[in-house]
Amino acid sequence: QVQLVESGGGLAQPGGSLRLSCAVSGSMLGIGVMGWYRQAPGKQRELVAAISGGGTINKADSVKGRFTVSKDNAKNAVYLQMNSLKPEDTAVYYCYIKKWGIDTWGQGTQVTVSS
Repeated sequence: QVQLVESGGGLAQPGGSLRLSCAVSGSMLGIGVMGWYRQAPGKQRELVAAISGGGTINKADSVKGRFTVSKDNAKNAVYLQMNSLKPEDTAVYYCYIKKWGIDTWGQGTQVTVSS
């Protein structure tokens, strides 16, 4: 069974940066999409950024120009570099993969942007 373990969340000031990492247990074979979602209090979970097996990237309009998603197949990992953070980026961030058509989520990591 695939497991995802996130790290790198925490507190940042507006305009600051954080880098989230997600370690994927097991083989990367069969993974079609890897990426990140987030859920703020009282809101639905939303896509932040995702990268397909072929390298196609999909991002929410709200993070374009600020967030970068990347993956390292050799390390079985996916990353989210977040720059120019805003208070509205505050949320629990979830790592996500679709492997052999099955969705798997990490446990989530809190990101808080506040002065």
